[in-house]
Amino acid sequence: MSTGTVKTTKTTGPAGTAGTRGTAEPAEAVEALLAAVREGRTGEVPGLLAALGPAERRSCVPALKELRRTNRGDWSGEAKQRMGALLVAGAGCHPGAAGAATWIGARDFSGRSWARHPALADVVEAQPVEWQIEVVGRLAAKRGSGWSWDLYPLIERVVRRTGCAVPASDDFTAEWLRSAAGAENGPRGTFTTLLERLRTDTFTRALLPRVFELDDVAWPLDRAYTTRSGDNWPDAIAGLAESGHFGREELIDLCLGRLVRGGKIADQRAFLAVLTALAPTPQEYAARVRDLLALLDGPSVLAGHAQQVLAGLDEAGLIEPEVAGEASAVVLFRTEKKLVRAQLAWLEQAAKRSPERSGPVVLAAAEAFGHPDSAVQERALNVVARRLKAAGGAVLPELLLAAEALNPAHHARASELFGAPVGGSGDDDTAWDELLPPVPVPAPLGAPLATPVEVAEELAVLLAAEQPDVAVFERVLDGLVRHAHRDRAALAVALEPVLRVNPWQDVGRWRDCRPGDALYLATVIAGRADPHRGGGLFRRKGRNPLHGTHNTEYGKVLAARILEAAERVAADRPPYLLATPTDATGAITATALVERLAGYEAAGVTAGPADLGAALLRVAPTADPAVRAAAGRLTSAAGRWAAAWLRDGGLPDQPSERVLFAPGAGSSHADRYAERWWEEVKRVAVAQPGSAGPAGPARERLPAEFRALLEGTEPSVARARRVNEWLWEPTAHWAAMLPHHREELAARWLDRIADCADRERRGGAPMLVVLAEAGGPAGLALHLALGYGLGARYPEDRAAAVDALLVLAARGDLDGAMLGRELGELVALGAVKPTRLAQALTAAADTGAHTTVWSVLAAALPSLLGGEAPRGTTDLVALAADAARRSAARGPIPEVTDTAARPGTSRLLKEARTLRDLLATP
Repeated sequence: MSTGTVKTTKTTGPAGTAGTRGTAEPAEAVEALLAAVREGRTGEVPGLLAALGPAERRSCVPALKELRRTNRGDWSGEAKQRMGALLVAGAGCHPGAAGAATWIGARDFSGRSWARHPALADVVEAQPVEWQIEVVGRLAAKRGSGWSWDLYPLIERVVRRTGCAVPASDDFTAEWLRSAAGAENGPRGTFTTLLERLRTDTFTRALLPRVFELDDVAWPLDRAYTTRSGDNWPDAIAGLAESGHFGREELIDLCLGRLVRGGKIADQRAFLAVLTALAPTPQEYAARVRDLLALLDGPSVLAGHAQQVLAGLDEAGLIEPEVAGEASAVVLFRTEKKLVRAQLAWLEQAAKRSPERSGPVVLAAAEAFGHPDSAVQERALNVVARRLKAAGGAVLPELLLAAEALNPAHHARASELFGAPVGGSGDDDTAWDELLPPVPVPAPLGAPLATPVEVAEELAVLLAAEQPDVAVFERVLDGLVRHAHRDRAALAVALEPVLRVNPWQDVGRWRDCRPGDALYLATVIAGRADPHRGGGLFRRKGRNPLHGTHNTEYGKVLAARILEAAERVAADRPPYLLATPTDATGAITATALVERLAGYEAAGVTAGPADLGAALLRVAPTADPAVRAAAGRLTSAAGRWAAAWLRDGGLPDQPSERVLFAPGAGSSHADRYAERWWEEVKRVAVAQPGSAGPAGPARERLPAEFRALLEGTEPSVARARRVNEWLWEPTAHWAAMLPHHREELAARWLDRIADCADRERRGGAPMLVVLAEAGGPAGLALHLALGYGLGARYPEDRAAAVDALLVLAARGDLDGAMLGRELGELVALGAVKPTRLAQALTAAADTGAHTTVWSVLAAALPSLLGGEAPRGTTDLVALAADAARRSAARGPIPEVTDTAARPGTSRLLKEARTLRDLLATP
């Protein structure tokens, strides 16, 4: 049957015999319906359906399915209108409830919210009640779509009208919650609050308990419809309990149970607001003390609430005294100092009220002796000291054992207080060994891929990985070239399954060339693309098929290598690539490069410019006379250039000059998308002169793409604007292009890493670890990048910077004094916050790198203490004191001495005095 054509319709007569109805009228009615659907006249569909019998409706289903299929992918306005009519017609033409539900719930119809069209409700309501109930039951079980579930109004309408069981699925409950119980305010001039609507809503009894089981409900729970009492969910839920429409005990249990279960912090805050609105009495809370104790291990806002409630219950005598100890065992190890101080205050107040509790109290307070913050340890020691006499001597053995966890700064006082030595004696207290991670050894790339099947398998792995390893890409690129040289037909056969699943579609317009674009080379090898023929969007514009609109310098290098390999595979078929690294950092040993060039000469193969340029930038410098002699025997142009490159030391290292970039506000206003962000920051950056690399014997130069990697860099507004438009973050593949020149890479990536600190962007620091493991000098650019990373806004970026710090220290490449001085300047500029820096360096010290941390802080302290100390400096001074003690540092720092001599009892002054005394110890 062709789309929209029906000739005859069979029906069953009164006696059950088959007969034929007249063809004219039914056919015309069917055609009228299909015509309305094709023209998108959704509102007319219910009336046209009413003119059809069951058989005629069934006969329309194939035509509707075909029309729906052909309509997919058509984004015209007519097609969108047509989808609405299709939805309504299909719902009415499917005789079975299962088929109708599948049709209505299909994702094709989610656009334009067609499921909310009144015509669909009219069609559904014209069906038998049992059919309606089954359809909406099936629809309610389907997964909703974010903030607006188009099927909800239809389901709600049928459920309310038929009185069937209320669906309790997550999505139906969430939509009921979002729609404020699905009710409207009264006529104009009248108003009903959410509480009043919930009281009369038949869904409330079934769905309100389910609300406490949902995730991602913070927005509707926090929403206030008006400022009136009872017109937000917390107040409304409390109002239901107060009026007896819902059991108060049940609601409290539901709320506490949800909070104990955990979830996103926004959800937890929202449900805490519900609990606060319910305002449980002390007696109600006392009956749920185990739930409160469980909350102490949750987010700080929940832990603080539970702690406050438990302390009040303890003061009122409504819970057992042992609860304070249980709470302390959890809270005193939390990092939030406010919670820890409150817990110690609770313990001390408990001992004051009941002196007989002093023993358990001091033992509970001693739990904080192991807290990582020295100031918290001191506060706990003060509590113990004040209550020790009332506690009696029976607690001393346990206190002495706990005191071993104290910072060495508190050992002398603890020894005096407890009447026995704590933490050993004399030199043992300060004799700490520096612990650093093993020096990373680059993983060798391994033998070339042996068979075409292995090449195809590795290509599949490369295409499936979001961030493929350098080794995977380089082995695939080399394997494609090698096996195309050996047996291109066999390689094409092996690649066919991979290419069938991953067809080449050109580099995306907004995407940089990336490792996965080795697929283009595979496509050329399989004969599905011709690199020598023009055509395609990018070739018509004079671009190669691997260039998009926003390629980086690194993407252009990658594109040059892949495109050159594709062109040569289709022409002279080289036996292998010169630039394939010998280890995973991208480096090539000089021996390997010389051997490869000798093989090219023996085979009469000419090196490709991009392949040779990449190899020269990757080759490791060598002073081995045998390797240099072998290079000197090379006769080809590429061989002579490589020999001169090795003899002269290769690419010279570029010096980094420190530059302050602070252009200030321009003459025009900043626009709405903050393109002029540089007007709001002061940034320490670097300038490098740039280099074109050593010329060859015949004055050869590196290809333009490779020279662009080495262009000079200097902070400027033009560069800032360009960096802001840079769409891609640095990758290990970029670093592998210059594996012996991390200082040059750091200078060019510095803006992206600095963004993590002074612009609080996420994700710019992970490449610090790659730079730390790369070769070449570690100069000002790398140390500045490390400093910005240590002060990054997000913990994962700081963690990457700490790893890089430890790797540099383990390799002997860290200049702690340089890093410390630059950190001091960055703090003074406001680019790095001391609190974040303290967190990062504390993490480094916790690994055992105390000497490393001290070398950094010793150089940073003069700037930090030279004027008004910024917020967070106290933590850095305390960390410096601990690192100095553990590394046995000696020698006064004038700024520390001056700060310690100031009058006062602030924590900063106390920590400065501790550090001064340590540095003055003979």
